[in-house]
Amino acid sequence: MSIYTVKCVHNETEKQQALAVRRQVFIKEQNVPEEIEWDEYDHQSADTLHVLALDENGNAVGTGRLRPYGEGIGKIERVAIVSSCRRSGLGRLLMEKLEAEAKASGYHTLKLNAQVHAKPFYERLGYKAHGETFMEAGIEHITMIKSM
Repeated sequence: MSIYTVKCVHNETEKQQALAVRRQVFIKEQNVPEEIEWDEYDHQSADTLHVLALDENGNAVGTGRLRPYGEGIGKIERVAIVSSCRRSGLGRLLMEKLEAEAKASGYHTLKLNAQVHAKPFYERLGYKAHGETFMEAGIEHITMIKSM
C-alpha cells in the first residue's frame, strides 16, 4: 500500500498546495523565473486539471497538470515532486493518475516536454522522444508522446 494519495484538485486550498510544490521545485530549486512558471493554465477559468499528491501526514509533496492540446490530445505539464519524496514511486503514481484522467476525458494521445534528465523515467512509462532537445526556462527539454 502506498504512503501517498494522489487526487484531483477540487478547491482553492488544494490548488494553492499544488502551486506551493511547483514554487519549491521549479522556482526555488531549479531557478525558473516566477513569470515563466505561472501561466494562463493556472487560472480558475482554464480548462486544466491539476492533481495533488499528499503524504501520510497530509503534506503536499507532488503535483502535475493536464490540459487540452488538440483534438484527442492532452498535454501533461508541471509535474513536480519535492526532493525528499523523489525516487519513491510517487512520480509513477502521479503519472498514472494523470493518464487515467486523460483516458476518462477521451484523449488518445498524451504529449509532454520532459526535462532531459527525466527522459528515462518517461520512457519506462511508454513515452517516446520526438524531435530535438530544446531549452525552456534555461533547462534542456525534449518532447515526448504516448498513445493511449
